[in-house]
Amino acid sequence: MMRLIHVPLKNFLILCLILFLGSSIKAQDHIYSQFYNAPIYLNPALTGQFDGSFRMNMIYRNQWTAMSGDLSYISASMDYQFKNINGGVGLMFNSSSEGTAYLKKNNIAGTYAYNVGTDGFIASFGLQAGLTNRQMDFSKLVFSDQLDSRLGFESSASQAEQPFSDSKYYFDSGAGVNFVIGSAMLGASLLHLNKPDESFTGSPVPTPVRTAIHASYRYAMDRNDPFSEEGSFLIPSVVYYKQAQATSISAGVQYKRRAVNAGVWYRSNGKGSNDSFVFSLIFDIFTGSYNKQKLRLGVSHDATTNKLNYGNTSGTSELSVGFETGEGREKGYGSMRCYDFY
Repeated sequence: MMRLIHVPLKNFLILCLILFLGSSIKAQDHIYSQFYNAPIYLNPALTGQFDGSFRMNMIYRNQWTAMSGDLSYISASMDYQFKNINGGVGLMFNSSSEGTAYLKKNNIAGTYAYNVGTDGFIASFGLQAGLTNRQMDFSKLVFSDQLDSRLGFESSASQAEQPFSDSKYYFDSGAGVNFVIGSAMLGASLLHLNKPDESFTGSPVPTPVRTAIHASYRYAMDRNDPFSEEGSFLIPSVVYYKQAQATSISAGVQYKRRAVNAGVWYRSNGKGSNDSFVFSLIFDIFTGSYNKQKLRLGVSHDATTNKLNYGNTSGTSELSVGFETGEGREKGYGSMRCYDFY
């Protein structure tokens, strides 16, 4: 008599996810809930958009922690602002791991932004260029001929054709713009402009362009100077992403008082379906100390509300850390910069 094998729901879901990723023709970029703590990843035009001369940021995302396999992402960046040439340069490193030795991607990129403006207005134009390496361990993939409708997964070898290569290098490019007008900020970026070929098989598979549009507003609740670090502020923001057929919209508000910032966000897939609620907390240490230097610590948690649900995934957590040297605004424009909106 044949015995049926019970597959736990969360293992079945991650298996379906791996199958989907393995069969997907065009990969999608990961996005961060703390997009404001990965400014260059969001938009190269934000390079050098802070009060000081040097800034470092690092952010780590661990997605769907209750599921087997690894879905983790990390981005680290540093950028310099050169006030004498009204611009900034940056260097960014991104790394992702999806599945158990399934798909790994590493990217290193340089960014440049040029600023024009007067008191109360700044326009920034950014460029990005870098090199990406994409690797896959095909021995870890599960194909349809390894699945049985009654027994589930079978460990027998698949007859699927092996790929042409398991490692791919390609050049990648992007551009962005950002505008600060009084207490409002609006920006947009286009990444993978050259649509690099990321295929392992030898048949061209272009990377789809990733579009991001973001907007924020800084509202002083107690009529303080909007440039001040004192007082209380409400900062509503919205970020829209589109890459191929995948879309995402995040909208929320942060309450900022001096060195503490708490936020709540709602994210949908852009097609009317829920994705998650996000809660964030940021601490700025050393704010107001010598030369206004700033050490920033941030944490956030995504409570999954889509079909996978929170009980199966335990949500997603992010941890970020940043450091920024500071100088008085009298040495630069009188307008706010991107960090002032978060």
